Amino acid sequence: MAASDLTKLNGSPTPDAPSEADLSRCVHCGLCLNACPTYRELRLEMDSPRGRIYQMVQVHNGAPITDAYRAHIDLCLACRGCESACPSGVEYGRLVEAARADIEQRTVRPLGQRLLRSLVFERLLPSRGWLKLAGAGVFLYQGSGLQRFVRGSGLLKLLGKFGEIEPLAPPVETPFFFRHLGRVFPAQGERRYRVAFLAGCIANISFARLNEATVRVLQANGCEVSVPAGQTCCGALAVHAGLRKPARRQARQNIDALLDGGYDAILTNAGGCGSTLKEYDELLKHDPEYAAKAKRFVALMKDVNEFLASIELNPRMQEVRASVTYQDSCHLAHGQKIRAAPRKLLASVPGLAIKEMRLSDLCCGSAGIYNIVHTDMSMQLLKKKMDAVNATGAEWVATANPGCMLQLRAGVQKWGHGQRVSHVIEILDEAYRGAR
Repeated sequence: MAASDLTKLNGSPTPDAPSEADLSRCVHCGLCLNACPTYRELRLEMDSPRGRIYQMVQVHNGAPITDAYRAHIDLCLACRGCESACPSGVEYGRLVEAARADIEQRTVRPLGQRLLRSLVFERLLPSRGWLKLAGAGVFLYQGSGLQRFVRGSGLLKLLGKFGEIEPLAPPVETPFFFRHLGRVFPAQGERRYRVAFLAGCIANISFARLNEATVRVLQANGCEVSVPAGQTCCGALAVHAGLRKPARRQARQNIDALLDGGYDAILTNAGGCGSTLKEYDELLKHDPEYAAKAKRFVALMKDVNEFLASIELNPRMQEVRASVTYQDSCHLAHGQKIRAAPRKLLASVPGLAIKEMRLSDLCCGSAGIYNIVHTDMSMQLLKKKMDAVNATGAEWVATANPGCMLQLRAGVQKWGHGQRVSHVIEILDEAYRGAR
């Protein structure tokens, strides 16, 4: 999609635009540059965090939204690696999401683009029915032999953009996890905690087994696990796309479904989702009905790795004799500042040898739908990530985000040495199930 396809509107920055207070925290020191994947690849100042903030300041001061501005902001992965490197505490993730929201509200896309974005972000992702229908269609494509034919025939080379992104399509796992929504799973042994589990949106059809493994691991650690029926998509993909209205609707729905259940914690197994879920208070800060509720929700929200690492872990596991390297999920490491917890959980598995990779927290190129809209840049980053993975000699790659799992599996197919790619929780589940 070319930036010139958009019609720019006149007017001042919107209420969702980056604030002067947030912009002024950047002192333009440049320590963020080497932490930025796009700057490392392109060596262009305007595709660095510092350069993008400079452009945001110009727009804040009245400069027009240009094609070049939108292109530089859009090329950002929003991985937030710069936040970990910044000595001034600049919350760059907040800034780039605000810039995208401002761009979205001050431009008019062509009708086809508007309809597609509305279908994906406002109809498909929040809708159980639409997701089931889409999942069934993809399942037929993948399971009928049509996918093998298309891949084996060379047709993908003739299909342009679709041919590039088809290998990144997530496999559909049946039965879908939707069947568990509304259920309560009892703790094994004495109940120590009552937790709610957010199952996600696409994860219900593409990571159903991961969701089930998450429930089992929590049960094995004395948790009664509720999967509230009223939950919906967390809104992360809409936020990243600059679409604040649907994201806020989804945030309100999740708050209504989970907040007053008397839970000790609300959990997610997706680092990308968790980062947005923990920022509902920012998303809804101007909502008089939900601002206080959002703060209470955020206080309960935890990543499943974070939660399990904070309690006394059940040690009854079978040995798993393998070597594993851990790939940091960007939004877990940089957004939520959680690095030690997944490694602590992996270290608790008997027999598992951990081999740290170089630059484990540099983005793999997944970044929500980034690998679909910026496939070339995404693949450049993935190739370098796989070089780092291969250098460890590990048989297994662990991560803590479903999007990273899809990207890394594609990387193993293209450049890997046959490594398994799993979520940290799936490795724990394997150890617990072996012990039983």
